[in-house]
Amino acid sequence: MDSHVEALLQQYRELLPTLEQLAKDAYDLLRRALREQNIYVTAFEYRVKTEKSLVGKLEQKGAKYKSIEDVTDLVGLRVITFYTDEVDKVAAIAKRVFDIDWQESVDKRKLHQLDSFGYNSLHYICRIHKDGLRFELQMRTALQHVWSTIEHDTGYKGEVKIPREYKRQFSRLAGMLELIDDEFSRLRTVLTDYRRQIQGMVKSGQLDDVTLSADSFRSFLELNPFDRLNRRIAAVNQAEIYPVSMMPYLPVLESFGLETLGDLQRFIDDNYDDAYQTALSQLAITDLDILSSSAALQYLCLVHILKHDGGRNGLKAFYDTINGESDANGTLADLMLEQTEMLSFMQKKKKQKNEEGKDS
Repeated sequence: MDSHVEALLQQYRELLPTLEQLAKDAYDLLRRALREQNIYVTAFEYRVKTEKSLVGKLEQKGAKYKSIEDVTDLVGLRVITFYTDEVDKVAAIAKRVFDIDWQESVDKRKLHQLDSFGYNSLHYICRIHKDGLRFELQMRTALQHVWSTIEHDTGYKGEVKIPREYKRQFSRLAGMLELIDDEFSRLRTVLTDYRRQIQGMVKSGQLDDVTLSADSFRSFLELNPFDRLNRRIAAVNQAEIYPVSMMPYLPVLESFGLETLGDLQRFIDDNYDDAYQTALSQLAITDLDILSSSAALQYLCLVHILKHDGGRNGLKAFYDTINGESDANGTLADLMLEQTEMLSFMQKKKKQKNEEGKDS
């Protein structure tokens, strides 16, 4: 080790506490900025280069550094995102938070080499303050990071020369992963546009044109379609309504044969009054003062099952779906049949059956 390298190492040792504080400060600043912009990343880490690692670098390139502050990656931050477009979002935020040394920064994504996928990071050399120490910020996708790790683990970029046939396999795999990386970002954009389109159609009332799905059901729920019936049911006992997810009801609604949001709206309209009468018959004899926001939808489903001859088995299957399979759901089904037997919609249904029997 020559005297110049030794002098640089001594500077590093004296600077180490400052480097450790710089790493923490830079990490905290960027993490806070990402949170404020609601940017979710899969990993975010920082490190200070170890003396062992620095020795290896200085033994190879020590002559190019006049002082230890010329080494730009003594402190390193790495942000790993799920999607390629999020790398650019993180970069845009980094530009606002840090002072960027553009001459030293490099966008390795633009190298376009056949085997460069794992190194397609965006590298910024940054400062917190204009006169402060520099540090490196790497931004890459999860697939790029995984591939880089695989290359390092297999020794692909090591000193041992890799046979041409294996290099070709690496290049082919790298190309496939790069395509997958781009396609994931493209697919997310397409799905985002689709969801916005669905939301627009729901808000404009074009319900018959919207297929019932998890996304469209969520958009439909934003219109609060069950609030009026919930408030009416809650008024029976002046109950408080607490919010719960109604997504578990989606498979039930699909099992009813509802195919569009228009079908769902008609389902609500057709069963509204009978659902209220069913709730009234049950709640009027209790002092229940807390009601879940799924109550209206639950009674709508129960009435639909009863109207369509679901009987005990249909009721139990419904309770099994919502509550989880249990013998107790059979008891709930029996109780529901008993409590609704004399309600007007059930009497009407019974009368229709009797008349159909006479006609036959």
